[in-house]
Amino acid sequence: MDLDVFVSAHRADWERLETLLRRRRKLTGAEADELVALYQRTSTHLSQVRSASPDPELTGRLTSLVARARSTVTGARRSSWRDVGHFFAAGFPAAVYRARHWWVPTALLSTVVAAALGWWIGAHPEIQAAVAAPDELRELTRPGGQYESYYSSHPATSFAAQVWTNNARAAAICLVFGVLLGIPVLWVLFQNMLNLGIGIGLMSSAGRLDTFLGLVLPHGLLELTAVFVAAGTGLRLGWTVIDPGPRTRRAALAQEGRSALGMALGLAAVLAVSGAIEGFVTPSGLPTWARIAVGVAAEVAFLFYVYVVGRRAARAGETGDVVAADRTAEAPTVA
Repeated sequence: MDLDVFVSAHRADWERLETLLRRRRKLTGAEADELVALYQRTSTHLSQVRSASPDPELTGRLTSLVARARSTVTGARRSSWRDVGHFFAAGFPAAVYRARHWWVPTALLSTVVAAALGWWIGAHPEIQAAVAAPDELRELTRPGGQYESYYSSHPATSFAAQVWTNNARAAAICLVFGVLLGIPVLWVLFQNMLNLGIGIGLMSSAGRLDTFLGLVLPHGLLELTAVFVAAGTGLRLGWTVIDPGPRTRRAALAQEGRSALGMALGLAAVLAVSGAIEGFVTPSGLPTWARIAVGVAAEVAFLFYVYVVGRRAARAGETGDVVAADRTAEAPTVA
C-alpha cells in the first residue's frame, strides 16, 4: 500500500467525520446517517492500515477517531446495580459453568496429588524429619497444638479478613498470570496441595487425621473449589495464548481476559463466604459433624449455583463476558 496515496484518497472522509463529531448541536437525520456510514468506512480504513502499512501515527489517529465515533453512535452507557445483580445471577455462574472442562479435571488431579503427598509423608518418617524437628512435629500435631490453635489464634473477624485476603491473592495470581502459559498457576496449585499434603501426612502419622479433616473440611471444600476454578480459568487463558482457535489471538485473549476479570470478582465473593466459615465456624464449639455439615452445605449450594443456574444462563447465551456495548470495537479484517 502506498500510504501517501491512501491518505490523500480518504482524508476528506476522516475530516468530515471529525467535523460531525465536533458538532455541538443535535445532528439531523441525514447527518446521523452520514456519521454512521463514515464510522463504518473509517473502521475499514483502520483495518487496512493495520494489515498493510502499520504506521503508528496514522493508526493512532484513526483508532481515536473510530473510538469517538463509536461512542457517539452507540451512546454512553453507565453501569448500575442492575448490572451487578445480572452478573451474579447469570454472568458469573455461566462463566464458571463454561470453564468446567478446565477446573473440574484440575480439582480432581490436585486432590489426588494432595492425597498422594499426604500418604508419602505419613508413611516415611525420614520425610517428616525433613519437614521439621521432632519437638516441632509434636507441637504441630498434639491435641491443642498449632494445627488446632491456628484457627482460634486471632479474633474471628480479623482472622476471616486475613484468610480472605490470602485466598483472594492466590486466586488473582492464577487468573492474572495464567496468560504466562499457565506456569504460575501450576506453581500456586502445587504450593496449596503441598501444604495440604503435609498436614494430612503429619496428622495421620500422629493418629489424628480425623481431627485434621474436621478442621479443614468446613471451610476447605468451598475454599479449594474457588481456587480450582481460578486455576482452571488461568490454565485456559494460558492455553489461549498457544491455541486461540478460530479467533485472532488478540481477540481471543481479550475475550478470555475479560471473562477472567469477571471471574476474579465473583470468586472474591465466594472466598469471602469460605473465609467467614473459617473464621467463625471452624474454631467454634459446634460438634465436628455440625461444622462439616456447614461446609458441605456451602459446597452443595455453590455447585447448585454453577450447574443449575449457570447451565441455564449459559444455554441462554451468557458467557461471562461484558455486554457487547462495553467491548472494544473490532475492526473488520481484510481478506
